[in-house]
Amino acid sequence: LPLERIVERLPYVPGDPRTRDARCEEVYRIQVQGLATRMRATGSKKLVIGVSGGLDSTQALIVCARAMDELKLPRASILAYTMSGFATGTRTKSQAWQLMRAIGATAEEIDIKPSCLQMLKDLGHPFARGRKVYDVTFENVQAGERTSHLFRLANMHGGIVVGTGDLSELALGWSTYGVGDHMSHYNVNASVPKTLIRFLVAWAAESAEFSAEVKRALKRVLETEITPELVPGSQPSEATVGPYELQDFHLYYILRFGYSPAKVAFLAWPAWRGTYRLREIRKWLGVFLKRFFPNQFKRSAVPNAPKVGSGGSLSPRGDWRAPSDGTPAAWLTDLARVPARE
Repeated sequence: LPLERIVERLPYVPGDPRTRDARCEEVYRIQVQGLATRMRATGSKKLVIGVSGGLDSTQALIVCARAMDELKLPRASILAYTMSGFATGTRTKSQAWQLMRAIGATAEEIDIKPSCLQMLKDLGHPFARGRKVYDVTFENVQAGERTSHLFRLANMHGGIVVGTGDLSELALGWSTYGVGDHMSHYNVNASVPKTLIRFLVAWAAESAEFSAEVKRALKRVLETEITPELVPGSQPSEATVGPYELQDFHLYYILRFGYSPAKVAFLAWPAWRGTYRLREIRKWLGVFLKRFFPNQFKRSAVPNAPKVGSGGSLSPRGDWRAPSDGTPAAWLTDLARVPARE
């Protein structure tokens, strides 16, 4: 039987526009104050950040800008780097440059391909011998080189590295562990899901927080496909980890309430009717569970971050404590109760 009550599709995002705008502003202010507090505590005067031209690094950069304003420090003390890899697109790179300049950061570009190629040679990877092998090593070498550069730049300039990865990526293990996008000195986005990140950027693009030039850059970012750009050709993230809007729904009800997979699917079915069939919900919830449990080891070693709301976080110092060697077997058994068809 279908539910009589309405189940919101985006539980992290208020449906009412006025409430949503207030929520976006609150989250943004918490992020800003969290970063400013960390800077005061460490005595840091400079921030180091990698800017890809995508949603997450865009939100992190505008948080950095406002934190500098709060501390009455020049935005030029934000050391922002766009780092071109083997699959970096011209659109995202131009967006990164547009945003970095508009914000007023000290902007530079680092071509990581030579250092990546050297590492691939050292590893004896087929790509270094001219073969088109784009495996996980090929991808993680690039992610690792970017983060390694940022940390050494922070050493050299006396700053801290600001992380950009979001809550949805932490839940799905969609990050490179250790010296990769998993690590930073402080991650402003770690408790903000991908669906909310999009609304935060959209709110900033319509608010009075930034100049018209910054707003134009933000609107361009909102129109861009979500992709890690680590493999030549099209590489949409959602083709691998699932639609973020649906996975954030699953995450909310599992993390906030501890509901079983069958109950989460039962709630998702009426919420997403007309967009996802029950078999699609079952499929992507299965992907969520298979990625969520094996990647707990990444969440056991996440950097500090501000918690932005009651939807929960995945920090071991906050809401989520779980064994790193847990298994999704019992959860997948429960998911099997969900019929494959309506």
